[in-house]
Amino acid sequence: MAKIEKNLQQAILDLSQKEKDKLLIRLIGKDKLLIEKFEFELLEAGETLQERRTDLHEAFEMMYHSYITSPKALLYEIRKMSSAITRHLKITKDKYGEVELTIALIKGCFEHNTYIVEKYSSYADALLQYLAKRTEAVVKKAEKLHPDEQFDFHENLNLLLQYNYEYATAYYAKELKLPKKFD
Repeated sequence: MAKIEKNLQQAILDLSQKEKDKLLIRLIGKDKLLIEKFEFELLEAGETLQERRTDLHEAFEMMYHSYITSPKALLYEIRKMSSAITRHLKITKDKYGEVELTIALIKGCFEHNTYIVEKYSSYADALLQYLAKRTEAVVKKAEKLHPDEQFDFHENLNLLLQYNYEYATAYYAKELKLPKKFD
């Protein structure tokens, strides 16, 4: 971001309110993420949070029920969905939802694509490493939540950690020193 000199700052602040409003609208219009954030906060008043989470869960289900045959294709799809979760967080500031959605995404990978993650292959290496790292990240994020919120995730997080040690991700789970149980 470019730094605005003091003289220019003052000149902008001295503009009429109408001129400042025009400039503000033009600047906001150039940032799609900012537009979505304002829509969520100002128009939806935060009331669509659960609906947005549900939409992402449905997108995960569609992805897992599509015909994915290779580790590379699965990794591509999971990264795309991880980006959608990150976008959701930037728009809504929904840290609870970020943990919930990430757990669902990674857990779904183990449950719906077992044939890809059950045995190690060099073709699946990048996917396996990614799954273990995302698990590590979601465990850390869950630990930062309030203990009452953490409780909501105990069962699914423990299942996710179990999957990491049962399947071909075990090497990376050990390397990352993932816990075997979330307390």
